Amino acid sequence: MGPTSDRRARILLINPNSNEATTAMMVAIAKSAAPDDFDIIGATATRAPQMIVTPDALDAAAAEVEEIALAHQMSCEGIIVSAFGDPGLAGIKAAMTLPAVGIGESAMLAAAEGGRRFGVATTTPQLKAKIDALPDALELRSRYTGARFAAGDPQVLMRDPSRLRSALADAVEACIAQDGADAVVIGGGPLGEVARELQSMFTVPVIAPIPSAVARIIRLVRA
Repeated sequence: MGPTSDRRARILLINPNSNEATTAMMVAIAKSAAPDDFDIIGATATRAPQMIVTPDALDAAAAEVEEIALAHQMSCEGIIVSAFGDPGLAGIKAAMTLPAVGIGESAMLAAAEGGRRFGVATTTPQLKAKIDALPDALELRSRYTGARFAAGDPQVLMRDPSRLRSALADAVEACIAQDGADAVVIGGGPLGEVARELQSMFTVPVIAPIPSAVARIIRLVRA
């Protein structure tokens, strides 16, 4: 279903982290990446931690993400799951015909375009197994060079933007210099702002996950 002539197509961005400020930041990034005939609205989980950093929390978020999607399915044309592990995305795709994408799958697909080898730079080492599973699900394992993690506690880094940018830049550099990545994905919705800042610091593409998801959901809605 494409956008109609008399209104903008509405995309629901679901933040699986229970942080309204993070949702507002991610919606703002998504809006800046969307064309004028699309609108982005946000919905925030309430039962998850403010920042998901463990596999158990990521798994637990899936049920609420699915509930939010079901509650909004009649009022939007597409859905973005805006946490890097894409919690609840498989359930949404199974339960409804509405186009839905995750920022994890979208960013990896964008990074792998043209046969590029890609890595992931992020802040959550406890989610390594979840991150490593995404290329397998997308049949991109042969192009995946692995994940590198910023030094420091993820939640502490999030409170210090300059330290976060520096630590993530080191992780991006490791993906390129040590792992041979041709492109690097910044792994996380809450990292959306720093992802944009890092893009100008490297000669290889640094893939911001939220704009990748916006581009993909627009293609699906317009199809």
